[in-house]
Amino acid sequence: MVQKSRFFDFFSVHDFDDEKLSVMYLPLFGSRVSAGFVSPASDYIEERIDLNRYLIRNPNATFFAKVRGTSLENAGVWDGDLIVVDRSLVPKKDSILMCIVDGEFTLKFMRKDADGKTFLVPANPAFKEIQIQEGMDFEIWGVVLHLIRNVYK
Repeated sequence: MVQKSRFFDFFSVHDFDDEKLSVMYLPLFGSRVSAGFVSPASDYIEERIDLNRYLIRNPNATFFAKVRGTSLENAGVWDGDLIVVDRSLVPKKDSILMCIVDGEFTLKFMRKDADGKTFLVPANPAFKEIQIQEGMDFEIWGVVLHLIRNVYK
């Protein structure tokens, strides 16, 4: 389901209907794949996995969003990536957060300084930090769990 409103101009949001999630078991290669030195091939499949179970912890609080922009490109989040966001999770240090700031969605890291001031921090030097100030409409809308990128172009 794709929702459109002024809040969703930044993302294409796809919500889950828990009862309509279909199970699709895909093969999981039984050994790790080397991204460095070549390793001997093993051609067996250890098990089958359901990507819903792998990507989604809390179906009623989870959605996909498509990223638009480059503020987190140095953190490996690129324009066009698909992210899996869980609204039920408590952010941890270095979590990528989906936030609403004055009615606009943004993806950033969050930090607090010694004085207790809160900042949303990009991972691209072309963007500035956003200080959350009194009177701003601010909400942490969810925590990014996974990133999905098409590498076959």
